[in-house]
Amino acid sequence: MAKYDDTAFNYEQGSRARKLFAAVVLAALDDAIADEKSFGNGTEVIARWARSRDGKEVLTCAGINPSERVVSGLVRFVNRGVRTSVALSREESERQNQRSRLARKKLAAST
Repeated sequence: MAKYDDTAFNYEQGSRARKLFAAVVLAALDDAIADEKSFGNGTEVIARWARSRDGKEVLTCAGINPSERVVSGLVRFVNRGVRTSVALSREESERQNQRSRLARKKLAAST
């Protein structure tokens, strides 16, 4: 029974560590969005960070593969300019769903 408890404890510790590093990634995104609004260089900042040794390490520890596809996704997210707390909220998700439904209706009506 002790072996099972140790395994469960280690799994929980790993899960907590991944969540902690994911929070670091979200903070880096928020910082880049703030830089984009203030200085106009947020996309370069997040791309440089994600390609750096530290950025790759943080992304890996967060359970994210530090590939160029991920870097381009982070850059697109910063370009949108929506802070992570807003993007992860239910209201923003519902607004985006409503916008996409309206866009599909307009597209269907025009064809």
